[in-house]
Amino acid sequence: MDATFTTSMGDRGRLVMPAELRRRQRWDQGTPLLVIEADDGVILATREQATKMIREQLAGTSLVDELLTERRATSRDEDES
Repeated sequence: MDATFTTSMGDRGRLVMPAELRRRQRWDQGTPLLVIEADDGVILATREQATKMIREQLAGTSLVDELLTERRATSRDEDES
């Protein structure tokens, strides 16, 4: 569903989002959007979209689980020695 859209900065810093983008993102008039400045650029998302992105970035292997696995392997190696 990736696509590229173009728009231009208007007077007073206004942006007009292309209709196709608004339709695809389900952004209706009055939809609150977050503008997040990142190192690589700017992210424009609803609060729900931003929450989902952050949760996906934070998901993954638990540091506690990694530590326990490492400690168990070390203990096993010591027992075998």
